[in-house]
Amino acid sequence: MFRAIREQFETIFREDPAAKSVVEIFFCYPGFQAILAHRLAHELYRWGVPLAPRLISQISRFFTGIEIHPGATIGRRFFIDHGMGVVIGETTEIGDDVLLYQGVTLGGTGNETGKRHPTLGNHVVVGTGAKVLGNIRIGNHVRIGAGSVVVHPVPDNSTVVGVPGRVVRLRDENGVLEHGKLPDPEGQALEDLTHRVAELEAMLRKIIAEHDAEQRQGERERSAN
Repeated sequence: MFRAIREQFETIFREDPAAKSVVEIFFCYPGFQAILAHRLAHELYRWGVPLAPRLISQISRFFTGIEIHPGATIGRRFFIDHGMGVVIGETTEIGDDVLLYQGVTLGGTGNETGKRHPTLGNHVVVGTGAKVLGNIRIGNHVRIGAGSVVVHPVPDNSTVVGVPGRVVRLRDENGVLEHGKLPDPEGQALEDLTHRVAELEAMLRKIIAEHDAEQRQGERERSAN
């Protein structure tokens, strides 16, 4: 437990340049507080203790704005940056070194039983407001862009953007997700379509011009005869 707490401090100092001290993190970081509460609630949940795990979860939700079901399995060095509005479902499984931003939902689709929440691999980053829904696997070293809605499995070493989420490849050499440089698949598709329509219009104008020229030539030849 103490090792886990030390790792949490180290993770926050590494991921958040605004963190100034251990005391500040302990009292002012709701993500840190929610994770500590979840570690306790999860152990009680695994031991089969009734009611208490859910009470701890709901008390933590009240004070932090982060709802983590005590049944969720979370790996080491997990960090929730800011955290307000984060929801993590009961059968969610999260690997090591995962980073979530505010407003993230790791939830179900409402049509599943049993394992109904996502599984996140190691070194996953989920951007602000993203939704990952259903019993799907998100691979290792995956980056999910802000506002994306992911309902299908994602392979390792991918970046996902859009609604619904589409896999793209936009990773710098350090594997960092640059939120300000995310591609727009829908916009790109519209741009490609517009370009193709312009090409077709140019071809049609050329055909019409050639046809008109042939007609005028035919009329001149008939007039000459």
